[in-house]
Amino acid sequence: MSFPENLPLKDVFASIADGLFTVDADWNITYFNESAERITGIPASEAVGSQCRDVFRSSVCDGQCAIGECIHAGKRIINKSIFIIRSDGTKVPVSISASPLTNAQGEVVGGVEIFRDLSEIHVMRRKVKDLYRFEDIIGRSTALEKIFRIMPQVSQSSATVLLLGESGTGKELFARAIHNLSPRKDKPFVAVNCGALPDTLLESELFGYKAGAFTDARTDKPGRLEMAEGGTVFLDEIGDLPGALQVKLLRFLQERTFEPLGGLGEVRADVRIVAATNRNLKKRVADGRFRQDLYYRLNVVTMDLPPLTERREDIPLLVEHFVGEFNTVQGKEIEGISEDVLHVLMRHDFPGNVRELENILEYAFILCSSGFIQMEHLPDHLQPDAAGGEGTSGLYGTMDEIKRRAARVALARNKGKRMATCRELGISKDTLRRMLAKDDEG
Repeated sequence: MSFPENLPLKDVFASIADGLFTVDADWNITYFNESAERITGIPASEAVGSQCRDVFRSSVCDGQCAIGECIHAGKRIINKSIFIIRSDGTKVPVSISASPLTNAQGEVVGGVEIFRDLSEIHVMRRKVKDLYRFEDIIGRSTALEKIFRIMPQVSQSSATVLLLGESGTGKELFARAIHNLSPRKDKPFVAVNCGALPDTLLESELFGYKAGAFTDARTDKPGRLEMAEGGTVFLDEIGDLPGALQVKLLRFLQERTFEPLGGLGEVRADVRIVAATNRNLKKRVADGRFRQDLYYRLNVVTMDLPPLTERREDIPLLVEHFVGEFNTVQGKEIEGISEDVLHVLMRHDFPGNVRELENILEYAFILCSSGFIQMEHLPDHLQPDAAGGEGTSGLYGTMDEIKRRAARVALARNKGKRMATCRELGISKDTLRRMLAKDDEG
């Protein structure tokens, strides 16, 4: 790449803080600025004339080359996150932007790429994540800070706590944090989903039963309240508690005693209750579906958990957290998410809140084998050209269903070739076969 003597372009390119290089149509580097030397550890004299893949050894050199895409498609790429390998073997996260270079006739003759070292930003993000971690709850938003300020005092008390919030806001995490910060932390924490069990089974689960209480009840069985002696019982979806059990729970909150199913005597339990719901309990009280006296017994301390749309500044922290968790569980070394993926997530409405964000990233982990999670790893409803914009249907259902859909997408992308699909997903042929068989059964 040559520069006219009367234009200071060469000096400008040499002075910018970002790395900049150009290639010809055969991928040979024709220009390499001083920042590119600093970031890669390779002098320009060595880089110029070399193939760009031999210099950068990046996570996209094998099949997803950004500058190659620009040359072939004639379009620009902006802020794509990848990593490169320095001359000393160090892995460096960078954000790249690339454009095709054309001659006077408009023909593409090469490409130009600018790359920015993200190392300090990544270190800062990790420090920030640790700084804004409260027990297992991650966030720095004003909405969460208000809760964090009162949680230690609330935890030290014995008061009943009512957690209110939309589905997926992490109510059980907050309940566990209250338990872990309380004097009861060395005693059991027992969780019960009041909306997941039939009435009769829920009663026996909560309060236990005596031998002979019903068919097949051959021996006594303690309930969750008795099993949590000295600890905390978390009653999730308390708004779905049947009327008869509302009476029994009210009596326990008043007297700290209960009667097992089929029992003749009372059992005393020293247990703290933390309840949670995504229902409007005041409305249910007004409609006669929830006892007013029980509502006031539960509503000693109320915490309103904000939806993710009210704490968007926490999304980068949560992403960092989930990427770390999935790397540990799945044995991968995913670097993080690209800048364009972060922009999409920051604009998404998240009707499923934090749980939906977790599902999105777990889906992306299925498709991304290494490097950074890119746009092509996101579910279809988050793609920029998705019909009607960003939708909300792609990640509902169980995680097994989401994984099966991801397998189908990968199989289609590999034109039905199962071995190629297995290599991309990092799974065995038997695992893929089982996933597809279950999908066919459904």
